[in-house]
Amino acid sequence: MKVKSILVTQPKPESDKSPYFELAKNYNLKIDFREFIHVEPIDIRTFLEDKIDVSKFTAVIFTSKNSIDHFFRICKDLFIHVPETFNYYCVSESIAYYLQKFVIYKRRKVLYSKNADKSLIDMIKKNTNERFLLPCSDSMKHELVNDLIKFKINFKEAIIFKVVPSDLSDLAEVKYDMLVFFSPTTIVSLYKNFPKFKQNDTRIAAFGPSTCDAVIQAGLTLNIQAPIPGISSMTMAIEQYIKKANK
Repeated sequence: MKVKSILVTQPKPESDKSPYFELAKNYNLKIDFREFIHVEPIDIRTFLEDKIDVSKFTAVIFTSKNSIDHFFRICKDLFIHVPETFNYYCVSESIAYYLQKFVIYKRRKVLYSKNADKSLIDMIKKNTNERFLLPCSDSMKHELVNDLIKFKINFKEAIIFKVVPSDLSDLAEVKYDMLVFFSPTTIVSLYKNFPKFKQNDTRIAAFGPSTCDAVIQAGLTLNIQAPIPGISSMTMAIEQYIKKANK
């Protein structure tokens, strides 16, 4: 069956140059965007219960813009001094650049992966002398945590925000040929909003191993996955599928 409509479970891109818009134009697709989840801050009392002393660490691992925002929010609210000697390990270049909202680059060591073959864990493994703090959500992806444990990295998780399902009741009567997911929590949100959801002819696309696993564990058929060898992005994977399905 041809794919004519796609719902991406993320915010609408701010840039007109998004590959999603190019995809829609080239294949005459209707592509909508809707956040299936949203972030809520952890209150200060909850953070204090974990008894985390920021000064005891030498480096921070950032995996998202949310983790940056809420880490510095907590520090500001509690008058915590963030040492200038801190090193920052970021999962991507965009996350590293976002960090400039809060720190002066010239005074800090900021590391991030500059190519697809060098992952965040590879950089961390080369600096095992560090004491890492990992600001994260209550539904932190487990791949990184598992790797940190596996390679015996000295780290501690700091839960500073929570990810909760959004209200999607207005989508109850809306049908799409394809749903695109980017985290296990978005699958949770799907079933929280629509407990009787049946996939039928809807194609499911998922990004990342944990999201793909969540799709399968939910009893859904995974039609498109990324990244895979030769296909690094979700839009590339969707395009490859569209070329075959829409002949």
